[in-house]
Amino acid sequence: MKIGFIGLGIMGSRMAANMQKAGYSLVVYNRTREKAEALVAGGATWADSPAALAAQVEIVFTMLASPEAVREAALGKDGFLSHLASSRLWVDCSTVNPSFSREMGQQARALGVRFLDAPVTGSKGPAALGKLVFWVGGEFNDLEACRPFLACMGNKIVHAGCQGMGASLKMVINQLLGTVMAAFAEGLVLGESLGLSRVVLFDSILGGPAAAPFLALKRERIETGNFEQADFPLRWLQKDLHLATVSAYETGAAMPLTNVAKEIYRLAIRDGDGDKDFSAIYDYLVHNHDVQSNGKEHSVQSDDPSDKRWGNDHAHAT
Repeated sequence: MKIGFIGLGIMGSRMAANMQKAGYSLVVYNRTREKAEALVAGGATWADSPAALAAQVEIVFTMLASPEAVREAALGKDGFLSHLASSRLWVDCSTVNPSFSREMGQQARALGVRFLDAPVTGSKGPAALGKLVFWVGGEFNDLEACRPFLACMGNKIVHAGCQGMGASLKMVINQLLGTVMAAFAEGLVLGESLGLSRVVLFDSILGGPAAAPFLALKRERIETGNFEQADFPLRWLQKDLHLATVSAYETGAAMPLTNVAKEIYRLAIRDGDGDKDFSAIYDYLVHNHDVQSNGKEHSVQSDDPSDKRWGNDHAHAT
């Protein structure tokens, strides 16, 4: 059996590599071919387009950055969906909004193609180790047919329900991830502005009831100020928060905290932090609250009248 994999970024390249290590024959496509070179060197076949890939495989995995990228790969000029034979399976591991995922399921069904939405939780480290969590929406029999492939890439597979439910669960999880990270960062900024050392703050908060466990993994980045080589780029978490608010609008749910967090991340992107790890939201808040962070003592206000950063008394989001 040949497996198609489209999207070889931070996550997709590692996921595809794990399937290759398990002995599966891959056909791969990525917008930039150089990201596929390691897989091709390992025996994968390169396809010049998603359509060319679809003609060679029995199952297609997509791991793309946005709904727009998924739509283009599936339904664009050289899209794969119309080139998949009837009864073939498409598994979309991208993080997209549930209504979009259901739309893709309908497009697939109209062409006789089976569809699973199977977004993942985990960053590049777990992806490399094959320890991702898959949240799967779709027919149970389709999941069972796909399970051996998912098991190469993850160590937990949750069937969330019908099509769109995997995407729904991922929306909730990333909404929490983004808002909790922003709240924690703001708490650190408050503590430092009050004169508390960062060491005391970390030692007192982490492991306690006020902190989610994942925050401990961000301590080293915050303490060293190294937000490069992102585990999860800030711009993609902002995208997920935006999609969560889109989904909330569609269902009538109120999301005031998420809307505020989304705009704070957006401001950080505008400030040049988009490709940094999403924990860089702390660094953004520090600099835009006029807190001079050295881990020990901090001044609250800048005396420089030319300083255009927004402080605690006039913080705003656009």
